[in-house]
Amino acid sequence: MDIGSEYLKIVIKRFKEAKVTAEKAIEQLTESELFWAPNEESNSVAIIVKHMSGNMVSRWTDFLITDGEKPFRNRDDEFMGDIQTKEQMMELWEIGWNTFLNGLKSIEEEQLLKTITIRNEPHSVMQAIERQMYHYSYHIGQIIYVAKFLKSSDWKTLTIPRKK
Repeated sequence: MDIGSEYLKIVIKRFKEAKVTAEKAIEQLTESELFWAPNEESNSVAIIVKHMSGNMVSRWTDFLITDGEKPFRNRDDEFMGDIQTKEQMMELWEIGWNTFLNGLKSIEEEQLLKTITIRNEPHSVMQAIERQMYHYSYHIGQIIYVAKFLKSSDWKTLTIPRKK
């Protein structure tokens, strides 16, 4: 077994699973619930999705040869509530995930230890992948938490139900 190719296979599978899990939570929400936030300092599901997409596109476009913080990215704008529909939100979601997953799929095992930059900081490609695993899991957890809160007793569990 080749450890590098096995690692890439596993992380791609885990990221795809995380994406599907978030989508199952999002599917349970009405359009208006996607834009709900408990207060001005908190983010709605739509804003979390917009931020994740912006991060994915910035980090994973030409990631082997350019800094992961692209000049075209305006991170602060990602937290502005200008998405109007679920369709717009899901379009951003797919753009981000397609950019990210295509980037992951393009990695050759010998590139895992190659040094790339994110915000002018050196990272191995493997470190960059793990950085994103942490970041995207964090936000997917937020999406699920908000969805579960809003659906309350109507929530359809995403994993093994309690007492099963």
